[in-house]
Amino acid sequence: MKLNDLLTPALILDKARLARNTMAMTKHARGLGVDLRPHLKTAKSSEVAKLALSGNAGGITVATMREAEYFFDNGISDITYAACIVPAKLDRVAALNARGADVKLITDNADVAAAIAGHGGAFKVLIEIDCGEHRTGILPDGAALLEIAVILDAAPAVELAGVLTHAGHSYSCRGKEAIEAVAEEERAAVVEAAERLRAAGHPCATVSTGSTPCVMVARDLTGVTEVRPGVYMFGDMFHAGLGTRRVDEIAVSVLASVIAHREDDNQLYIDAGGLALSKDRATGAFDDDSGGEHGDCGYGLVCDAETCAPIPGLYVAAVHQEHGMVTVAEKEAPLPFSRLPVGAKVRVLPNHVCMTSAAYDEYNVIDGDEDSAEVITTWGRCNGW
Repeated sequence: MKLNDLLTPALILDKARLARNTMAMTKHARGLGVDLRPHLKTAKSSEVAKLALSGNAGGITVATMREAEYFFDNGISDITYAACIVPAKLDRVAALNARGADVKLITDNADVAAAIAGHGGAFKVLIEIDCGEHRTGILPDGAALLEIAVILDAAPAVELAGVLTHAGHSYSCRGKEAIEAVAEEERAAVVEAAERLRAAGHPCATVSTGSTPCVMVARDLTGVTEVRPGVYMFGDMFHAGLGTRRVDEIAVSVLASVIAHREDDNQLYIDAGGLALSKDRATGAFDDDSGGEHGDCGYGLVCDAETCAPIPGLYVAAVHQEHGMVTVAEKEAPLPFSRLPVGAKVRVLPNHVCMTSAAYDEYNVIDGDEDSAEVITTWGRCNGW
């Protein structure tokens, strides 16, 4: 099928860009001396997982139990469920492990640790460390670390597998030096926690860090055993703004059709709105002096449908549920209405690819190294919890 024949809006995945991105991260992790445990909460696809795991140890990270079950059903057993577990989900984890999965859980709570210990199922557990994001996790030097470790380590069917952290605050950085500083904070915090556990006589085989920006700029991961980046596979305009992914490396886009012109207002409308693109204004944090590419691009950067090359100045400035309003950054410059008549198609590079992709059940896969206008296959996704 030709790209132009797809009904819109449609999610497009450039396999060639994806392959280059995954291979580059595999090489980078290997150079740092750590295992790569790719986070698949964005991709949610077994086909993407195959590329991400090529040349790696074989373990993955997920954010939902639905993902854990889906990937196990597709042949992946080594899974870290990287969201704090609640006792109500332990039966579901135990059932998956009983089928042969090796699901690692995380917690930052002594009461939950006690529930895990008292459940009766066999579990592997990582203690989550707060390295500065202040979302979930405990401080590496706090009393809670050893309190939780004692509870887990004393349970016969529970294995204290190690520690895990995620520097989500790296996304607030502006410039490589700022990201490098957060990357070192992330490394130092989780290594400190691991050293405290070992000094107290507890096992700590796994020392795990996350966050695509930190991993991409990291130069020293001494003491860390694995990394869990995820968005590096696809990239998005927020990463282009951070400088951790070039626009021509972004592998996911949304194909949309022009549905209306308002020439007097220098606007045109596409059939991709808030549901198709998400309403995430991630790039609103950037201006043209941020150091990355394109600065603020509204709700997505508008590109040529076949080549995915940005159409100069065009971006999605506003979204309604099913409408996207396109204008041009230079307000006095006219939109190319003759190039984009009603019915013409464009591709939009998203702000936050995780949120955008979640609206779709499948990827329409192209191979940009051959014929970017040809859809070569479709890959399914798993949504839900």
